[in-house]
Amino acid sequence: MAIAKKVTINDVAQAAGVSVATVSLVLSGKGRISVATGERVSQAIEQLGFVRNRQAASLRGGQTGVIGLIVGDLSAPFYAELAAGMIDALETQGKMVFLTQGGRKGEHMLQRFDTLVSQGVDGVVIAGAVDKGAELRDKAEECGVPLVFASRASYLDDVDLIRPDNMQAAQMLTEHLIRRGHQRIAWIGGQSASLTRAERVGGYCATLLKFGLPFHSEWVVECEATQKQASHALTTLLRHNPTITAVVCYNSVVAMGAWLGLMRAGWKSGDRAVDYYDKNVALAAFAEVPEEDLDDAPMSWVITPAREMGKSVAERMLQRIVEGKSSTRNQIMPPRLVKQE
Repeated sequence: MAIAKKVTINDVAQAAGVSVATVSLVLSGKGRISVATGERVSQAIEQLGFVRNRQAASLRGGQTGVIGLIVGDLSAPFYAELAAGMIDALETQGKMVFLTQGGRKGEHMLQRFDTLVSQGVDGVVIAGAVDKGAELRDKAEECGVPLVFASRASYLDDVDLIRPDNMQAAQMLTEHLIRRGHQRIAWIGGQSASLTRAERVGGYCATLLKFGLPFHSEWVVECEATQKQASHALTTLLRHNPTITAVVCYNSVVAMGAWLGLMRAGWKSGDRAVDYYDKNVALAAFAEVPEEDLDDAPMSWVITPAREMGKSVAERMLQRIVEGKSSTRNQIMPPRLVKQE
């Protein structure tokens, strides 16, 4: 005998033509739901014979102790570090984290948000630059769910947002190289569509102009974040521009690829500027890991504190849960320069 398929909240949402989050709000009696929408959901529930999970429903009446975290791409070192810091901080407070991925381009963010709300989470953290940020903010307000954004770049206004200072980080790296005697400084790595890259390149260019140094557009090179691509990009750049004495690298993967490219081409990597005939190039890069986890290579780093950001995100979320809706804040985490010989 065939076993009847259990009717789920997703079935109800599809039958009523609404989101899973809306069904959850109707069931819990929370949020701003119109009478017409409520009636459609109730009719779908009756027609399908949906049976509520009473234990889950009672949990939704209060706090569940669960925080939802949507990460654009967990394979990115920055967001992996951020998630680790956030989870550590929340678990020490007796909370749990429901982790899911929203897609590198944010294509699944709205769906993942609805799923988390349907599970009755106490709040949601969005980690990653998404083009649906404003819609997520509106959804969270409608549902009455605390929402905090954590990003590598500033892309939204009027939201609770914690992010690193990319421009200051680039200024610190570039000025460090200039004070070490470098005047012909190039850039490699990142894609032109990246807002994080745009902020960092902006800081690099502004610092060159501040010190009256030349900026050449052909010295700013895009490349994929792989060691092979970075190695090829650097050797090609130096072959056409042998007077360059320093290079700022978009991230740690690009930096290590650039360093390997230097070694294979017979160049040296050193911090202080020397005559370019000595084939010496200084490397500087951005990193998202703690100082003790930096790659062992002779270069300067500026660290954007992803793990510390995660802890700050956890603190902000706990405040929002306790205090309810409050004024939005844009918190910027300062970078730190680390020199390695």
